[in-house]
Amino acid sequence: MKSGFGNTRGGSPTLNSRAKPLKRPRQARAILTVEAIYEAFVRIWQRNGWSRLTTRDVALEAGVAVGTLYDYFPSKKALLSGYIRHRLDVLLAQLDQDVIQANDLDWLARIKRLVHLTCDPDDPRQPLFNHAVSLIEHQIAEPKHHRRVYEELSQKWREAFAACGDLPMQPSAPTIDAWVIMAWGGRRYCITAQPAAEQTAVWLSEMEALVCSRLANASQD
Repeated sequence: MKSGFGNTRGGSPTLNSRAKPLKRPRQARAILTVEAIYEAFVRIWQRNGWSRLTTRDVALEAGVAVGTLYDYFPSKKALLSGYIRHRLDVLLAQLDQDVIQANDLDWLARIKRLVHLTCDPDDPRQPLFNHAVSLIEHQIAEPKHHRRVYEELSQKWREAFAACGDLPMQPSAPTIDAWVIMAWGGRRYCITAQPAAEQTAVWLSEMEALVCSRLANASQD
């Protein structure tokens, strides 16, 4: 069995099996159904909070049968797990489209966009990458899941730098990996610490300046 969305490979799972999605939608109709479930899930969470959220309410709001929801998600924790993976996939696709394939950008604009999309803890397109989720994340995520996200982000960052044909000197792979840890780790800590909006804006600006100035200085050496 393949590892990934709702599946494990070898050994005993650390998490309760009911905290994992059962399968990933493949057909177009199934994908639309699961997306409707996710949208209803977000609306109910934002309206009622996690403690009052039920899978039955999500199914009713999404306009699907409860049994259909249970075909994919055996519990609300499994629904949260699937949603987080879905939004990570959206982020990776966004990095690909808006950074890697954005051939009209010079290297400076491209890298600033890369840093901002990766770092911004208040991105409205990621409504549940928030403090409430961070408090229960340990119930749905194992170390291997965090490692996978790190590896996927690192790969996108390498592709983004490789796409910068006007960048005089490419950073090394270890340097890029270190920047990913700094960017993603900083984003996650902003979610935990919840600094004021002004502080978050300064942090984002400093992150962009740090990476871009390092690249500019390396090119002049």
